[in-house]
Amino acid sequence: MIEHRDDQGSKLGMWLFLFTELLLFGMLFVVYAVYRSMHPEAFRIAGEELDVVMGTVNTVILLISSMTVAMSITAIQKGDKRRALQFLSVTLLIAVIFLVNKYFEWGTKFEYGFYPGGEPLLELGHGTILFFGLYFFMTGLHALHILIGIGLFIYVIMQVKNEHIHKNDYVWLENTGLYWHLVDLIWIFLFPLFYLIH
Repeated sequence: MIEHRDDQGSKLGMWLFLFTELLLFGMLFVVYAVYRSMHPEAFRIAGEELDVVMGTVNTVILLISSMTVAMSITAIQKGDKRRALQFLSVTLLIAVIFLVNKYFEWGTKFEYGFYPGGEPLLELGHGTILFFGLYFFMTGLHALHILIGIGLFIYVIMQVKNEHIHKNDYVWLENTGLYWHLVDLIWIFLFPLFYLIH
């Protein structure tokens, strides 16, 4: 009975945490909308500098990772440890691929000086500076959440291997899945805002 209450508390704690994260990114989306309305042309032109193909690839693989983490929860509920580990490993791999893609995408921007404080960017005007400032801050904050997710998946994989997470006790896996769905959801909003709305 105590264990059940602890599980409920853990789930409630995770939902409260997710709510605060939604508030944080919600405020950032409002800031983006305000600045975009003030500098529509600069935001449109700056958005064309982003790699839509890379953004699309990252969107697709994150959506796949949401599916694989959900499948890992289903597998552990059925007592299928091997399959749960396979799905978690795929999810972890996708998270790493996302960060590698983001590293190369950011690298291109740094190469051209399109980063906060870069001289080429400073010459392009206030609206463009705001666009790339928000781009780096918001996608950087999202990348930090991906890193945290990688840490959580490594921990959960070890717990499943050691059978501390199993079909009768999988709240850690469930909470990690909830967290990962939030990370995916945030990207689904970031992708069109920066890459598609020109």
